[in-house]
Amino acid sequence: KFLSKSMNETNHSRVTEFVLLGLSGSQELQPFLFFIFSLLYLAILLGNFLIILTVTSDSRLHTPMYFLLANLSFIDICVASFATPKMIADFLVERKTISFEACLAQIFSVHLFAGGEMVILVSMAYDRYVAICKPLHYTTIMSRRVCITLVLIPWGVGLIHTTSQLAFTVNLPFCGPNQVDSFFCDLPLVTKLACTDTYVISLLIVADSGFLSLSSFLLLVVSYTVILITVRNRSSASMAKARSTLTAHITVVTLFFGPCIFIYVWPFSGYSVDKVLAVFYTIFTPILNPVIYTLRNKEMKAAMAKLKSRYLKSGQVSAALRNILFLEMK
Repeated sequence: KFLSKSMNETNHSRVTEFVLLGLSGSQELQPFLFFIFSLLYLAILLGNFLIILTVTSDSRLHTPMYFLLANLSFIDICVASFATPKMIADFLVERKTISFEACLAQIFSVHLFAGGEMVILVSMAYDRYVAICKPLHYTTIMSRRVCITLVLIPWGVGLIHTTSQLAFTVNLPFCGPNQVDSFFCDLPLVTKLACTDTYVISLLIVADSGFLSLSSFLLLVVSYTVILITVRNRSSASMAKARSTLTAHITVVTLFFGPCIFIYVWPFSGYSVDKVLAVFYTIFTPILNPVIYTLRNKEMKAAMAKLKSRYLKSGQVSAALRNILFLEMK
């Protein structure tokens, strides 16, 4: 309401909706894209919810590392859900529109969740640093209070980041062009549609996002460099598990920060490249994270096997369904 009121008071905001050009202008491709991205989104939801369910249901996984992993999975679901459902629905319509308020909501969401994911990756790196470099003090340092703090900080940083991003654009006058060459309201593309010179604002937006991306990335590089040096200097037998875990962490960091840094450090690249990268960090990163973290993790594999045997035993599913139906009738 505040944002809508601020925009109306300028008496310049004649644009009430934006037209999203989507991933492709080919009508023949729309049914195929609808099918593919529906499957991918379903895989994201199932994979990340499975990690959350596995971590919460197995007491052996009630550790700081898996607590942070479950929170990463939740953020991945959020990252994938702020625009993907609308993108999938838009494949079925010829004219893809989004209201001004919904556009602002997408801008708010993408910077909140993406900013939060960057920082929670730093939290996970800190957890690995303490576990590997200070193993004797791990339980003391990574207390319940510290774990909760490491989860709340990403949301706080994400909120500050997205509020600062919206502050640059909320009072911009939009009075003519309204076509966004993407499948969601990407902030750099939306600001270019304003009826005023946005060069300085665009630089501020890039600087804001670039600072968060690069500072988080540098913290991660320093953390994992120290960890890798520590692992190399210790016996291979005691550090075998650590190496496996580190490989997963570093792979996820590379996959997430690669596209983000490219988009905001080289913001004037071609739109087709931007679309591919946007799909990568909103679709493929959230779908790859569960695979990467479970592929070489014996504890997660064992916990998932236990979960499967618990819930998919013969007769248990039908019994659960009968109980649910009985409660509803009651």
